[in-house]
Amino acid sequence: MSLEAAADAVLSRRQYESLLDAAETYREALVVRLCGEVGLRPAELAGLTIGDVEQVRMDPPRYLVRVPSIGEREGRTSYLPTTVERELRRYARSNDLAAEDRIFSVTPRRLQMLVADVAKRAADLFDTPSLADVSSGDLRHYFAHRSLVDHDVNPRIVKSAGGWQSFEALEPYFPQPSDVEIVDAFDTVERPSGPDRNRSGSRSGPMVSDDSVIRLLLAASDRYALIRLDEDGYVERWNRSGASLFGYRAGEIVGTHVSTFYPDEAVEDGAPERTLATAVEESGYETEGWRVHKDGSRFRATEVISPLRNDRGRHRGYAVFVRDVSTHYEALEAIEAERDALERQIAIGRGQRALTRALLGSTDHGEVETRTCEALASSEAYEFAWIDRTTFTDRHSEWRAAAGIGPGAVDRLVPDEWVDAPTTEVDDGSLDAAPTDDATPMVNVATEVSSDLGGDRFDGTLARVSLSYGDTVYGSLSVATTRPNAFDGEERQWLETIGRQVGYAITAVRRRNLLLSDRVVELEIACRDEESFFVAASQELECRFELDSLVPVSESTQLYYLRLEGTPPADVFDRAEADPGIADYRLIETYEDGWRVEFVVEGSSPTLTLTEYGVTVVDAVFDTGTAMVTGECAADADLRTILNGLRAAFPASELIGKREAERTVQTAREFREGLEDRLTDRQEAALRAAYFGGYYDWPRESTAEEVADAMGISSPTLHNHLRKGQHELLRTFFDDPAEGAVGESTR
Repeated sequence: MSLEAAADAVLSRRQYESLLDAAETYREALVVRLCGEVGLRPAELAGLTIGDVEQVRMDPPRYLVRVPSIGEREGRTSYLPTTVERELRRYARSNDLAAEDRIFSVTPRRLQMLVADVAKRAADLFDTPSLADVSSGDLRHYFAHRSLVDHDVNPRIVKSAGGWQSFEALEPYFPQPSDVEIVDAFDTVERPSGPDRNRSGSRSGPMVSDDSVIRLLLAASDRYALIRLDEDGYVERWNRSGASLFGYRAGEIVGTHVSTFYPDEAVEDGAPERTLATAVEESGYETEGWRVHKDGSRFRATEVISPLRNDRGRHRGYAVFVRDVSTHYEALEAIEAERDALERQIAIGRGQRALTRALLGSTDHGEVETRTCEALASSEAYEFAWIDRTTFTDRHSEWRAAAGIGPGAVDRLVPDEWVDAPTTEVDDGSLDAAPTDDATPMVNVATEVSSDLGGDRFDGTLARVSLSYGDTVYGSLSVATTRPNAFDGEERQWLETIGRQVGYAITAVRRRNLLLSDRVVELEIACRDEESFFVAASQELECRFELDSLVPVSESTQLYYLRLEGTPPADVFDRAEADPGIADYRLIETYEDGWRVEFVVEGSSPTLTLTEYGVTVVDAVFDTGTAMVTGECAADADLRTILNGLRAAFPASELIGKREAERTVQTAREFREGLEDRLTDRQEAALRAAYFGGYYDWPRESTAEEVADAMGISSPTLHNHLRKGQHELLRTFFDDPAEGAVGESTR
């Protein structure tokens, strides 16, 4: 029969239940219920998936079904009763359906025939012939009648949920209103309106429920979720907050264990089950940790788990409130990282101050090394520190100072790539024995170093920097730390500064000890290495250079004053032009048997290397490919280190002889007497008149003409006396007094 003509032909509740009783399979009953209680068409049923079901309210649970579009018919949203949703989930689980799988994998025509078969079976079973002609359309009209008449649902909502295009199809189910119903409906017309409609001043209307407030709060952010689990920990109810936070649709997650939201290591450790058990025992539990999105990404979350019980106190499941706190942890981690960086800088700064104090109190080379290691190892920045004083000829350590670790245990800690490597790293990343001119000592870092140090395990990072002063490398400083992310760019720069600072300190104590020593060691060294310009030039041009004076200009530049014999200066200057180590040159004076020349030498040279190791160069002669250098060093100086340092830059060097001698000290009285012996009476008179007359002041109190007039001589004569007197004064200061007679005869 057709039920679309009149309202009195609609299925009754008893007839509808007869149809359900006649269904022989779970699928038949589910199809009847989806048509009669949800209002779905067979074509819509054929395209329906579990993923189309969505939980929209938590407590009590409520569901909607997003009906897909069919052909030209647009999709819509229908209400899904809770009992039907439960049966639908059970059917999907029993058939192992995924969220995207069709629930009924048959054609719409087959679904229509299924309803017809159930109707004929019901007619025979209950002896009710009228049921034999029931169709899926009749079930939809049963849905409309129950919604409009029995449950008084808003007609507009019924029209939208059932997918009717107009109200004409629903008109037969609207009963004629009685007089009382008309009066009651328009009762609001008689009530006062506006803000003063009641005495309390509040507007009338329904109160906002707590459930609505919770939904609004959850919808306001995608960082919160409220989930309901059954008593075994499986997701029982799902809503938009859970979908927004975790990324799952209801059809994908309902019926899945809560461990899905935990990382694998937490699941293996039993964390989900332990959390639920604790919540039951303590009537609630709060925890935090890592949770997992649908795409596998992790986030930090706090959870509040509360057990749910019925009126009899029986456990019926859990309510889980989840909050994504990743942004808070990220901010906290950033603050902690900044704090750690500041603490590291403070520790490094304290270490540097302690190192500076240690260097200022050191009196010799060995003490500089020992106190450097102690200052660094006692700081908060490093666990160990040691210095290797390296021999460059055979590349092995001659001396090792260490703090925080025994010198013998260092070998177990040093990585293999450091064993045979030189001590200094240059800019291109390679390793070299010594830095180039004005080079900055580079820091060499070894990460993930592990070693057993006599029962104590070390797992950390090592750094090494050369101890250098100009061209001179005294060895290498190594430090060890267990700090994470150690030796960043700023800390490396600090270590580079330490390398230079310690190198300067070693040089300073060597020179100080030489100046303060009563006894000195005189060294005679031969150098035949052609890396020296003067050695190579004397060999090639068969000439002789004799050093008159050596003037330091900078750390790597020296000014040579030499007496040249055997070849014209032009030949030497031609060769100097092609040498990158010669910055400048000029002819100063010509003698009968030679010339006095000046050279500005930049970079490595035998005299510069010896000077950096604390040797005072007294004399040097370069003759036919051999340099004979005479120098003085402190009596307690380490000659082996000096010679090894020289051979590192100039391998063809050797010690010819050495002897200890008392330092020659000239008193002020002896200096004055020696000067008086050299000056003539007129020279001394001219110097006194010019000095006391203010000629040497600035601005001058007397001019040369005024001083000359006072002495009764001409201005040129005064200048001649002053120039010769100043020359003798300076010669007396710079030259050895014992050699005065010889020097006088040569000029």
